[in-house]
Amino acid sequence: MESSSSARVDLDGNPIKPITICMIGAGGFIGSHLCEKLMSETPHKVLAIDVYNDKIKHLLEPSSSSSWCDRIQFHRVNIKHDSRLEGLIKMADLTINLAAICTPADYNTRPLDTIYSNFIDALPVVKYCSENGKRLIHFSTCEVYGKTIGSFLPKDSPLRQDPSYYVLKEDVSPCIFGPIEKQRWSYACAKQLIERLVYAEGAENGLEFTIVRPFNWIGPRMDFIPGIDGPSEGVPRVLACFSNNLLRREPLKLVDGGQSQRTFVYIKDAIEAVVLMIENPGRANGHIFNVGNPNNEVTVQQLAEIMTQVYTKVSGEPPLETPTVDVSSKEFYGEGYDDSDKRIPDMTIINRQLGWNPKTSLWDLLESTLTYQHRTYAQAVKQAMSKPIASS
Repeated sequence: MESSSSARVDLDGNPIKPITICMIGAGGFIGSHLCEKLMSETPHKVLAIDVYNDKIKHLLEPSSSSSWCDRIQFHRVNIKHDSRLEGLIKMADLTINLAAICTPADYNTRPLDTIYSNFIDALPVVKYCSENGKRLIHFSTCEVYGKTIGSFLPKDSPLRQDPSYYVLKEDVSPCIFGPIEKQRWSYACAKQLIERLVYAEGAENGLEFTIVRPFNWIGPRMDFIPGIDGPSEGVPRVLACFSNNLLRREPLKLVDGGQSQRTFVYIKDAIEAVVLMIENPGRANGHIFNVGNPNNEVTVQQLAEIMTQVYTKVSGEPPLETPTVDVSSKEFYGEGYDDSDKRIPDMTIINRQLGWNPKTSLWDLLESTLTYQHRTYAQAVKQAMSKPIASS
């Protein structure tokens, strides 16, 4: 591991100066991994802002082995209505906004919360950064691309195999959403509008910004396991949903047959890309970056099959006789659900600007993640399942 005290240089050979980072949403999945990386491998300070700190508690507790407890401060702030937010942004050199509602089950059941969280609540962050001359790294989503051009072609069209019809490019691909009644697009639309606002602040008022579009970042501490460290009726994203089924020895639920195609990237690979953005502002400012792994593309059905194999290896438990079951999207997500067909990132811009490429294969990232899930949750799930259900 690189020592934070050794002379560190950016991609152009310039010494990297320590900065203070205001990280909004620091207590979440991505924030916790980014805080870990910044504490262990850089000299930067972090003002960690969130309403919860469970996932970064280990970084906040003073211990003789950690040299960073004076470099990270936790501020329990809800950005919706807290007058301290602007002061914290002013204290920092850079603000990273990770705050979002980003679970598909919420997009059409809680569309108002989704729009407010991803657009309205992000407005003051952009405004304070712009007014105070502070750099902003704003986290968006690959969902802003919506559906691919190829998905509108006839099923038997040979053009469906042409990458120009489905590979998603930051500076070329259109953003194609479904009709308004398909409220699943409330998230993507809110995220696209805040991207446009950030971009406009850059063009009109000189805001220094970088926009990140994550493509399914996967790893330990992602989401929650329903009934253990999240609501029993909660529906997390696909990886945690499948993990929950595996831990409970239930068939994995394939929505509409699991035919959607996705790419998955390991959180530790993705965090390296973010650190490159933080430490190379000259190369990152004004850019939108896809951060994903086009080599790890599978259908959701294939993902279920691989996760079943990996979990069998990790847990030592044999797979179920019927490992998967099909459910309709209406039954699983409720009315108003819609989906994108494929999400494959073009990597040209991030490769050119930051020299970043993901390294971890799908099998390896799933093995790491499921080992963590099994170690963290298997016992708690068994106990929860053995408790008698109270009769009404």
